Amino acid sequence: MNKIDTEELNIMYEDNHILVVVKPQNVPSCPDDSGDDDLLSALKRYLVEKYNKPGDAFLGLVHRLDRPTGGVMVFAKTSKAAARLSESIRSGQLEKKYLAVTCGAMRDKKGVLKNALYKDENTNSVYCVPIATEGAKLAVLEYKTLDVKKEIALVEIKLITGRSHQARVQLATAGTPIFGDAKYAKGKSPSGYNLALWAVELRFPHPTNKETMVFRVYPPVEDVPWKFFDVAGKLSIIR
Repeated sequence: MNKIDTEELNIMYEDNHILVVVKPQNVPSCPDDSGDDDLLSALKRYLVEKYNKPGDAFLGLVHRLDRPTGGVMVFAKTSKAAARLSESIRSGQLEKKYLAVTCGAMRDKKGVLKNALYKDENTNSVYCVPIATEGAKLAVLEYKTLDVKKEIALVEIKLITGRSHQARVQLATAGTPIFGDAKYAKGKSPSGYNLALWAVELRFPHPTNKETMVFRVYPPVEDVPWKFFDVAGKLSIIR
């Protein structure tokens, strides 16, 4: 992957403590084994360039998005902000909402999915396993079906836990894999499309003044399969 141009970064908000940005799809959140340029490194270069910082710039990674997932992320510009954002995640005060397009629709329009997930680090794959499995972690999400078009559905997802590949694996296990998921859809999705999973909203208390910060960003609404839905209209009803 080519080096990310810092002038093309989509920065939604910045102050002395936090940096909120839209992560492009198919870009790693942070350095990984691929060696491709990643968002964290690009943002550090942005800070060095903008503020004429000597050497490296501090930027705390407090949460991640899977490489194929796009959407809103928050980074910490100080160690104090990183600690407080991490505590907000642990306490459930940092809320993450996603939109997904699934292959098929859930039988119940809304509900909660609970699964024990195990990650195979060697293959970077996650599996649903019995809860007593060594190394398994409980994964919980809430979902709500917003619209159905033939064989696909627009779904709002609220992650209660933040497990690796969580939404992708839980929805696939429920029989409604995410459109474009080459890893977990197992032939149920057309190939050649980006993963239709988008981090649409972040809500959290500011790490210093405690003001409730809310950031929302649209998925690529002109692309398949998003273009088959009135995403803007459905976003207005998300609470």
